[in-house]
Amino acid sequence: METHRQYEVVFIVDPTADEDEVTRLTDSFKQIVTDQGGVITKSESMGRRQLAYEILHKTEGSFWLLEIEGSGREIAELERRMRVNDRIIRYITVRVDEDRRRAEKFRAKRAKKAEKRPGSKDEQRRGGATEFARPDVAEAEEDAA
Repeated sequence: METHRQYEVVFIVDPTADEDEVTRLTDSFKQIVTDQGGVITKSESMGRRQLAYEILHKTEGSFWLLEIEGSGREIAELERRMRVNDRIIRYITVRVDEDRRRAEKFRAKRAKKAEKRPGSKDEQRRGGATEFARPDVAEAEEDAA
């Protein structure tokens, strides 16, 4: 049984490529992933940006982000195609499912701990701790009673 993992692939396209060529290139990468059995969950153009350092005598590039769910087989094919494509300056693939699962676990722990903590959101909404009220207001309330 294949396990579905989540990956983020960021790649930089040569700045001399026009928008149509970048769109065709991105669409072909999406097709490679879907042909191999993967699912594209997000495809986002991050725009044209300055590079941190010069790569192949280029100082800027068009950045793209693809979020992919799959077994890993499609990532291998995608990276192979990116490696031989002259228009791709750089690419990186990161597996993010374990990190997201770990972050969700910590988020749930923090929420559970916050519920147990005295002075939680519910008490603050109701008016909660009166001992922190201003002394002059507390005295005025006592005098009125």
